[in-house]
Amino acid sequence: MRLLRPLSSRSLKRTLAAATRTAVRAAAKAITQALHIPKRAAAKKVLVKKPLRAPARKNPVLVSGIAGGLRYRLFVPADMRRGERLPLMVMLHGCTQDAQALATSTRMNQLATRERFVVLYPEQDRLSNLQGCWNWFQTNTGKAQLEADAIVLAIDHICRTQAIDPERIALAGLSAGAGMAALVATRHPQRLRAVAMHSGIAPGLAHSTASALGAMRGLHIAEPLAALAADQHLPALLVIQGGSDPIVAPVNGAKAAQLWATHEDATPGRPRTLQRGARYPVTVTDFFTRGRLVSTLCEIDGLGHAWSGGAASQAYSDPKGPDASRMIWAFAARQFALPAAPGALPLRQAA
Repeated sequence: MRLLRPLSSRSLKRTLAAATRTAVRAAAKAITQALHIPKRAAAKKVLVKKPLRAPARKNPVLVSGIAGGLRYRLFVPADMRRGERLPLMVMLHGCTQDAQALATSTRMNQLATRERFVVLYPEQDRLSNLQGCWNWFQTNTGKAQLEADAIVLAIDHICRTQAIDPERIALAGLSAGAGMAALVATRHPQRLRAVAMHSGIAPGLAHSTASALGAMRGLHIAEPLAALAADQHLPALLVIQGGSDPIVAPVNGAKAAQLWATHEDATPGRPRTLQRGARYPVTVTDFFTRGRLVSTLCEIDGLGHAWSGGAASQAYSDPKGPDASRMIWAFAARQFALPAAPGALPLRQAA
């Protein structure tokens, strides 16, 4: 009988190691087959993708607050990107309205979502005026000037706390809000790139309750803008005025546009009449100086004392007119795209 030679210690270790490797490979293969997961597919399952950088703000924001002594509502559109700065549209309501009513009537928030800008709605305190009117006419007591300055303080607050481009700020108002918007523009012309008056009265045409009532009927007591220096440029003005307005005489629209033009030494172009579908027709007159647009007058035939193209469910709102909100934004956007008026300070310095 042939005797087997005993394995050396080193040979035994090599044999056991090889057997172990074979067993491990076989076990791994058996487990993988049992789970019916190919090796490469299993590897893909455990891959972890690097997370994408989230936007600074995904959802629209609608907040209320107090700034400059005024309550306000603020709308910020969704999907704000990091480092992005948006234009600011400031909206001033009329008498018996509040910020929410103006937002609903004008649908400016929906437009802001589509065009990407922030909307600020300062709100008049009923202790300052029982009807909620801005006191645009009380210049003899200084109350009008204080309210105008408070609105600018509210704008400053929003510019500090939100991602706003200070070079792209526009101000618009309806009725008493329009009169106040024009007053803000004459007191702080370097803070705005555009201003819009819808059914309002230019500053300086009244200085008391009695004279305000007269101005609304078309009786003007004075020429405004006299306090402005000759070289102080005004922001471009858009005037929207209803031809059938029973509250603010239609002559006030032409008066405001002409006062802006006179200060800037601008002359009117040829009026043109436009109409979209069955909406009220509008006659548009532009005033230019040295190729720069100073003011635009839009006289809407058939429109009363109401926001043109506004929501049908709201007071002081007429859906039959051309869309004033779109007109105002288009006007402001054109001004934002242009260089500042000659001699004007950058808005950051003016602040």
